[in-house]
Amino acid sequence: MWSDVVDLEAFYASRLGETAGGVLRGLLRRTWPEVEGQTIAGYGYPLPFLEAWTGQARSLVALMPAPQGVVGWPSEGPNRSCLVEEEHLPLADLSLDRLLLVHALEHAERPAALLREAWRVLQAEGRLLIVVPNRRGLWARLDRTPFGWGRPFSRVQVERLLSDMLFEEVSAQRSLYLPPSERAWMQRTAGAWEKVGQRCYPRFGGVIVIEARKRVLGLIGGTPARARAVRVLPGLAARPSTAAAETALEKRRDAPTDA
Repeated sequence: MWSDVVDLEAFYASRLGETAGGVLRGLLRRTWPEVEGQTIAGYGYPLPFLEAWTGQARSLVALMPAPQGVVGWPSEGPNRSCLVEEEHLPLADLSLDRLLLVHALEHAERPAALLREAWRVLQAEGRLLIVVPNRRGLWARLDRTPFGWGRPFSRVQVERLLSDMLFEEVSAQRSLYLPPSERAWMQRTAGAWEKVGQRCYPRFGGVIVIEARKRVLGLIGGTPARARAVRVLPGLAARPSTAAAETALEKRRDAPTDA
């Protein structure tokens, strides 16, 4: 079940949501510190986090799934958010340098199909960054925040899913050790909770954050994606890529697909 965009907006406008968003935004920015001139998309509800790269990335776009709903973003300037189908992203092959999935994979009806679509739109060696609720964490056990909806994951489950969909893990971290409490003193000490949690009980963070790299050389014999005509968002057409990536995609289109 997808969270409603109205509920997501309300959460990130609350004191607890602002604190959680700030903690995660800092972690994502440290994970991707250099994105100068790159094209980045966020899928799910990425609005509180895409701001981490505003003014540095060449292009930022928010893709919001139809069952969740969409809101305009940013508040000033041209709109860069759109409503999309989960397994039919309106992006050309090889059109993105980086893709962020947040409030996304845990709600997807077919997580593997979503990652297959992510593989399609990423450049060769493109980077994927996933934020999912940690099944061991406290945040996944309480449904008063968006992290308590959908299916939580363990690190091993995400790693296996990524490997099956031809991604190679680059790094894995956990975050949100702060209890999901509205108490002001807890939120003021969010930084301390992060430091203590990572040192003393690292497996129990509220979310798992995994960065992965698109794998091309291992494609033959893997699971191909179904070729389809895609209506492409303006300005996000495919850019020149390596010969290896182009060859792999041709093999992928010609290969038979599972029913």
